Amino acid sequence: MSYKIKETYLTIQGEGAHMGRVAIFCRFSGCNLWSGHEKDREKATCKFCDTDFVGTDGSGGGTFETQTELSQHILSFWNSSDNPFIVFTGGEPLLQLDEKLIHHLKSNDVEIAIETNGTIVPPNGIDWICVSPKKGAKLLINKGNELKIVYPQEDLDPSSFLDLDFDVFSLQPMDDSNYKRNLNKTLQYCNANPTWRLSLQMHKYLQIP
Repeated sequence: MSYKIKETYLTIQGEGAHMGRVAIFCRFSGCNLWSGHEKDREKATCKFCDTDFVGTDGSGGGTFETQTELSQHILSFWNSSDNPFIVFTGGEPLLQLDEKLIHHLKSNDVEIAIETNGTIVPPNGIDWICVSPKKGAKLLINKGNELKIVYPQEDLDPSSFLDLDFDVFSLQPMDDSNYKRNLNKTLQYCNANPTWRLSLQMHKYLQIP
């Protein structure tokens, strides 16, 4: 199996429970909830995605034929003596992330996190699982580290997820043309329901990748 990567880069994690942490971001191409093409957005299960995950033409992107080749590529971005922290994202990373790649990376003492829509059961060996549910998509991951909802989504009630086994519950205001309204709604919800943490996309505020 070859791995198709949209982009790979070293950055500061800008959202969620690991916000502020230095990480290698590896973005897989492809998603099972939207093609990534604007002509298909209105018919997609996830209509509000703000990420380009189509193709392999991004910085640090490409097609990698083996887990060894991809592992070497990813680790080349780490410039510290500390153990690498890698965040796999997409699109939907679990369409491609497999036990062979995880096992190979683990032999290099890395810490692995994923950001997933929760519709695919993950392989073993992932250290941090962040699930972002989407309305209309069947959630197959009911246990993990962080459940992060982009808010508000029509007919999606955050309280319906509180019986799932996650350590952290986060709400992130939807970044669209109604962002200020969405932010206010998110703040109001978190104030009234303090189990939920506010997650802001600080990398956008700071204008870093």
